[in-house]
Amino acid sequence: MVEFRNITKRWGSFTAVDQVDLKINAGEFLTLLGPSGCGKTTMLRMISGFETPTSGTILLDGQDVTLAPPYRRAVNQVFQSYALFPHLSVRENIEFGLRMKKVGRDEMAQRVNEVIDMVVLTGMEDRKPGQLSGGQRQRVALARAIVNRPKVLLLDEPLSALDAKLRHAMQVELKRLQSKLGITFIFVTHDQEEALTMSDRIAVINKGRIEQLGGVEEIYHRPKTTFVANFIGEANIVNAVVLGRDQGCVRVRVEGGLELEVATEDFPTGPMAALVSIRPEKINVTKTRPDGENVFEATVIEELFKGATDELNVRTDGGLELTILVANEGLMEVAIHAGEKIWCQVHRGDAVLIEEA
Repeated sequence: MVEFRNITKRWGSFTAVDQVDLKINAGEFLTLLGPSGCGKTTMLRMISGFETPTSGTILLDGQDVTLAPPYRRAVNQVFQSYALFPHLSVRENIEFGLRMKKVGRDEMAQRVNEVIDMVVLTGMEDRKPGQLSGGQRQRVALARAIVNRPKVLLLDEPLSALDAKLRHAMQVELKRLQSKLGITFIFVTHDQEEALTMSDRIAVINKGRIEQLGGVEEIYHRPKTTFVANFIGEANIVNAVVLGRDQGCVRVRVEGGLELEVATEDFPTGPMAALVSIRPEKINVTKTRPDGENVFEATVIEELFKGATDELNVRTDGGLELTILVANEGLMEVAIHAGEKIWCQVHRGDAVLIEEA
């Protein structure tokens, strides 16, 4: 539905987007995820036509729209500020785009009523934006975009102004709507939880480039770079030396002299420097030594209560320091406290090798 071919955007000597190739499928929910200033909103604005690439080609449903103005593109955008007309009612805001297209009165009424019902705004049609909550205004902005039946809906951090509980509810609602409508959604956010909750695929953006593009489980469990591993959730990233391969596993020696087996099929072997990424929740801890691979002993240096989880900072005898997250109920026979010795285990498939020195 949308394709970037070698897209670059520069302002003077500053490169905001750097030679990006990207294909977005019809009916897909794709999220552009990254920190502030990484280029994700610039990418969105080039799709909508509010910015023009310095070089490269943008295709929309197979048509070259690189130089086409916004009103000639079958896309609609929901802005972070919602950009509602304060003097118009909910119904009038939603009707606005259809009036500009000179849609007939009967068809307009039918389409507006459909989306009002879809976003649960029935009974609020005559209210002005100033009489609505943040979540209700967000739904009006969505309805105004959806009623035009665009091929692509662009969403620029539309949930950032909402409180945590409402933001979570709207994440679920947005994904439900997207599945029902079958419209291609392109969502911009710096919030990893939003990206993981709603997306079919995520493009992790860093310094104007796509660091990794993949499904949510791939991005979270198999990060390809240290930036992705650190930006998506928390990760223990430790230096390692590759020792060799054995039956689908690579054996590595990490900091502190600890040797681990990592399940991987496509990683170079032979002595070389690498990095190992281990998610804190993937390290299992017990008071007694478990059976299996990748078992080592450590001392709890610090214990932090985090509500549903406890964070343990531990250190091995060789000096390797790791962060571990454990559920604070039901996991341990006896509570773990600072100063105690524990046994740790990392299953082969829960450690990820990154080819970076």
